[in-house]
Amino acid sequence: MSVVSITPAAAELIRSLRGRHGPLMFHQSGGCCDGSAPMCYPAGEFRTGGSDVLLASLAVDGVPEPVEFWMSTAQWELWKHTRLTVDVVPGRGSGFSLEAPDGVRFLIRSHLAA
Repeated sequence: MSVVSITPAAAELIRSLRGRHGPLMFHQSGGCCDGSAPMCYPAGEFRTGGSDVLLASLAVDGVPEPVEFWMSTAQWELWKHTRLTVDVVPGRGSGFSLEAPDGVRFLIRSHLAA
């Protein structure tokens, strides 16, 4: 079982964003405010490094390439006992995530790993 999954609503939004922005990636930093929400960027626009961990390369129907999901290592240390689901809800988050102009925002739903 993958550490990260997506809901059908998130998959639909990812397909829409992919059509407008090209290949995508997610990063979740664990910072304050919306830093604890997954941010969606054009692939490669957010620079990852030694303080980040690649949790998943998500296969999304209708998207030709995997969508990488990165998290800061410090955040993953706190969440490594969970499974994460990317979902989408109405409302604008703050930050630079690509879905913000659409009036929706990605969020993480987590549950304890079995």
